[in-house]
Amino acid sequence: MKANKRLFARALGVVLSLTVIVLTFGRTTLAAENGGFMNSWNGGVGMLLDPKCMDTEEQISEMAQTLELDLNALDEEEESTLVMANVQKELNIRNGASEDAKVVGYLYKDCGGEILEQKGDWTKIRSGNVIGWASNEYLLFENEAEDLAKEVGKKVASVDVEILRVRENAANDAKVLGLLPLGERVDVLDKEAEEGWICVDYEGQDGFVAADYVTVTFQIDAGETVDELKARQKAEKEAKRHVNYGEYTVDADTTLLLAALIHCEAGGEPYEGQVAVGAVVMNRVRSAAYPNTIHGVIYASGQFTPAMSGKVNRVLESGKIYESCIKAAEEALSGVSNVGDMTHFRRNDGRDGLVIGHHVFY
Repeated sequence: MKANKRLFARALGVVLSLTVIVLTFGRTTLAAENGGFMNSWNGGVGMLLDPKCMDTEEQISEMAQTLELDLNALDEEEESTLVMANVQKELNIRNGASEDAKVVGYLYKDCGGEILEQKGDWTKIRSGNVIGWASNEYLLFENEAEDLAKEVGKKVASVDVEILRVRENAANDAKVLGLLPLGERVDVLDKEAEEGWICVDYEGQDGFVAADYVTVTFQIDAGETVDELKARQKAEKEAKRHVNYGEYTVDADTTLLLAALIHCEAGGEPYEGQVAVGAVVMNRVRSAAYPNTIHGVIYASGQFTPAMSGKVNRVLESGKIYESCIKAAEEALSGVSNVGDMTHFRRNDGRDGLVIGHHVFY
């Protein structure tokens, strides 16, 4: 493997950039291609939350970083510059090829990067805004890296128009399940669809969007610099401080936040599936491998697409949270878990695990 060889072989360009998700909120008109329809988000929960806290939540969601890969190019028999972390928690990235060198950032479990240079048992990588050296002992290369990337990565569709309709079926006259604003990101499902349509996960349901109005990328998580980690921790601390001193109790605000996530991830699922999503969040809070607060878990980098895209914040501000999702959040907060100690879920794609509704938990 050569040091400064092409960025990810031919089309295997690893676009390494901070994914700052700036969403258009409260748009009232559709793009010409999508027809005209008025859509407003009415605030109902805003007075329950300290505005400063909401600003901090948005700051945390904007810290999320991803690598965008060419999924098709992963299958080409070319020498790859992709590298993946082979750790249970985190890997130190240093400013030199030595254990004594200063730590400049971190690469976390299932995160990836691009090889820039190799020297002995060390590899210089770029991942997000992190550039530095890591020990080969804790890295995966070539086929192993590509296999892991395919396993942990996901396809994401980003909306390119003002407002995009999500339909029940792949047809222009199909029932509208909901609307997605400019910049919204949703997970793409590997299901067959009519030409010109893409199947996406819309609040736990299969939805269809016109392919002409979205950009689809394959993403894996990136690392973060020491400064980015400090900023994230500071933002989380600030958010917690404002919740504590808000007009309503911490429990009330936390319940609404968890309910908003459940609404976004499983609003169309049966109640059992909604409780399961809440239980996964609480299991992560109790696990040493994740942040020890609900807020920290929900806004952790690369974990929940609706939190990264800003949808959780918008649902929270709108007050339009399903009653069943609020009830599910309350049940999960009370300690109830119908998924044991499982900490992950995704759309059921045949993976081994506990299937509830359209999700598989593991």
